[in-house]
Amino acid sequence: MLTPQIKEKSEGRRILVIDDNHDAADTLAMMLRLTGNDVKTCYSGLDGIAAAESFQPVAIMLDIGMPEVNGYETCRIIREKEWGKSIAIIALTGYGQQEDIQKSKESGFNAHLVKPLHLPDLTKLLDILLPKAE
Repeated sequence: MLTPQIKEKSEGRRILVIDDNHDAADTLAMMLRLTGNDVKTCYSGLDGIAAAESFQPVAIMLDIGMPEVNGYETCRIIREKEWGKSIAIIALTGYGQQEDIQKSKESGFNAHLVKPLHLPDLTKLLDILLPKAE
């Protein structure tokens, strides 16, 4: 009964998932698609930055602990771009200490969620951060 309500609220949102853990990224993307979203998945910060520019998502689900370019730096780079200023960027990470949450805020994240993710929590957050798609 909950799924149709979630789908109605989530219809049509472009969401980018960036996580170096392929299984985690693909699973999250699948859950987001099942709730009616248009989802693209990337497995590195650099690929995610390029995808964000071309895909123009309304939200990005971004892991923090990635090699080469971590999530904090990826968020900072996206926020520096004119096209990246209005995107809702959500940290989705195993890092849950207060200093991690503070660093997320300082890096430009709109919200910080700690894995494991519960889809109703994410859907509620997206509904708060994003306008309903028409």
